[in-house]
Amino acid sequence: MSEKNSTLKNILASNNPVIQYIRRNGGIIIGFFILCVIIQINTPQFLTWSNIVSVLRQISTNLYLASAITMILIAGGIDLSAGAVVSLSSVVVATCMVNIGLPIPLAILCAVVLGALIGFVNGTIVYKTGLPPFIVTYSMQCICQGIAYVVTGAQPIRLTDKSFIFLGTGFVGGIIPMPLVYLAVILLFVWYVLNRTKLGRHIYATGGNEKAAEFSGVNIKHVRWFVYSFSGIMAALAGVVLSARMYSGQPAVGADAAMDAIASVVLGGTSMAGGRGFIGGTIIGALLIGVMNNGLNLAGIDSYWQMVAKGIIILIAVYVDFVKQGKKLRK
Repeated sequence: MSEKNSTLKNILASNNPVIQYIRRNGGIIIGFFILCVIIQINTPQFLTWSNIVSVLRQISTNLYLASAITMILIAGGIDLSAGAVVSLSSVVVATCMVNIGLPIPLAILCAVVLGALIGFVNGTIVYKTGLPPFIVTYSMQCICQGIAYVVTGAQPIRLTDKSFIFLGTGFVGGIIPMPLVYLAVILLFVWYVLNRTKLGRHIYATGGNEKAAEFSGVNIKHVRWFVYSFSGIMAALAGVVLSARMYSGQPAVGADAAMDAIASVVLGGTSMAGGRGFIGGTIIGALLIGVMNNGLNLAGIDSYWQMVAKGIIILIAVYVDFVKQGKKLRK
C-alpha cells in the first residue's frame, strides 16, 4: 500500500505538462464531465456529432474574448467593453462591405484596427489616469454600444457574400469548423506569450504587485497597452466571425459576450485579484459554460434561467478565489 501511495505521489509531483494541467484544473475537469453525463442522461442527442460541432462553434468566439481577458485579469485589470466592441466590429465590417463596397480583407482590417484602437485607448486611460479599469471599460462599453446602434438604427445589415460567410460557417476538410482553426492559433499564441516570453512574466508581475513590478523595471504602460489592445483585436475578430455566421452585422450580437468570457476565465481559476491564471483553465471554463448553455437549450429551459445559472457560477467561482486569497494572506 505504501509503495502505491509513493507511486501516486511521484506521479502527482511530476513536471509532466499533462499531470500539471490535471492537478491545476482537477476540480473543474471533474465538474465538467459530471455535467456532460447529467445532460446526456436527460437529452441523448447531446453527444451527437452535429451537436458537438455546434457547441464548439459557440464556444470558439467566447474563447477569443476569454483568452484576452485571461491576460487582462492576470495583469490586474478587467475589460467590460469587449462585448460592445464585438457588436461595433460586426457593424463596421458589414457597413464597410455593404455600404462602402470595400473588399473583404479591407473590411476585416478596418474592424480589427478599430478594435485594437479601442483597446489601446482603454489601456492608455487606465495607465495615465489611475482610474479603476472597471469604470474605464464600462464607459467604453456604453460608447461603443451606442455607436453601433446609431450607425445601424438598431437594424441588422444583411450580408450575402459567400466568401465572407465561409469564414464563419465553412469547414476545413469538411470536418473542422473554420472558427476552431482561428481559435487554435489564438490559444497557442496566448499560451506562448504567458509561458515562454518576457512579456508574459511582466504580465504576471504586474498583476501580482504593480508597484514592485515597476520598481523591478517592468514597463507597466507597455503591459497595459498590450493586454487591452489584444482584447480589442480578439473582440473585433469575434465580431467578424459572428457576422459571417449570422449572415449580417448585428448591433446587439455582443450583448452578453463580455460576461460569458469573464465567467469562463474566473471559472477556469484565474484570480480576480491578478497575478495568477492559466489559459488551460480558461478553456475548461469556456467548455463548461458552453455545455451548460447547450444542455439547458436542449432541455427546453428558458434562456433567462441560463443567465441565473451563469450568475450563480460566477459568484461561487469568485468566492472560492476570495477564500484562497484570504488563506494566502494569513500564511
